[in-house]
Amino acid sequence: MGALCNAMTVDVEDYFQVSAFEPYIARDEWDRHGARVERNTGRILDLFAEAGIKGTFFTLGWVAERFPGLVRRIVDEGHELASHGYSHVRVTQQTPEQFREDVRRTKDLLESIAGQPVNGYRAASYSIGRDNLWALEELEAAGYRYSSSIYPIRHDLYGMPEAPRFAFRPSGCALVEIPVTTLQLGERKWPCGGGGWFRLFPYALSRWALRQVNERDGQASVFYFHPWEIDPGQPRQTGISLRTRVRHYLNLDRMETRLRQLLRDFRWGRMDEVFPPEGEYPSWHPQC
Repeated sequence: MGALCNAMTVDVEDYFQVSAFEPYIARDEWDRHGARVERNTGRILDLFAEAGIKGTFFTLGWVAERFPGLVRRIVDEGHELASHGYSHVRVTQQTPEQFREDVRRTKDLLESIAGQPVNGYRAASYSIGRDNLWALEELEAAGYRYSSSIYPIRHDLYGMPEAPRFAFRPSGCALVEIPVTTLQLGERKWPCGGGGWFRLFPYALSRWALRQVNERDGQASVFYFHPWEIDPGQPRQTGISLRTRVRHYLNLDRMETRLRQLLRDFRWGRMDEVFPPEGEYPSWHPQC
């Protein structure tokens, strides 16, 4: 059991809402699919209760509108509620005006259901990077105190590899940016904070990498996953590319077992407690 407390986070979205399925499932068709997010997130809440941990749930406004009881359960059980935007639109697909309306609308919606402030935000598919850093200014103006939206890796869909590995304040901002955890090996940063990488590699490798971050770097980690990742029985999409099929469905049947082990092997807490927004963080050069 590591001495540091790490941040456990869940991106609350359903299987048909992932960015990889955008070419195949239109947003105006979402209500035609059988929603599984309430049941799957409830299962995660049960697992967290069994392990005695609290986490942060970055929740879509679309989900919150349809399942307000789930939102209330999240906060009633002591977890942090945070925003994942309204309908999983990547920031790269939004104008500043559209983004502003989206993050404010979702914050207001979540707060009205939960009856408490929402301080955190995570962009769909980590879609804040070097070309749209203006989004951090919009988040701060909307009242958010931290973001977890820049992934400092190279990836075909997202990433800003030059960004810091650990929490920082963009120059001139009060907002804190808290990247998902990466491991530095040589000149390259490798993802080790969850998602498809956690399902792809053997669990022992993920555990070793997270321990390196805790023990060698002396830093808390940020881990994330989705409710659909513990649901191997979800409907299978047809006509999708091989890459999408592998990324989405690989090892879903092993995810819950690995997650249970992860909850035992490390200490976990909420984002706002592991990384208090009022804390001291280094400044970094992007201008807000």
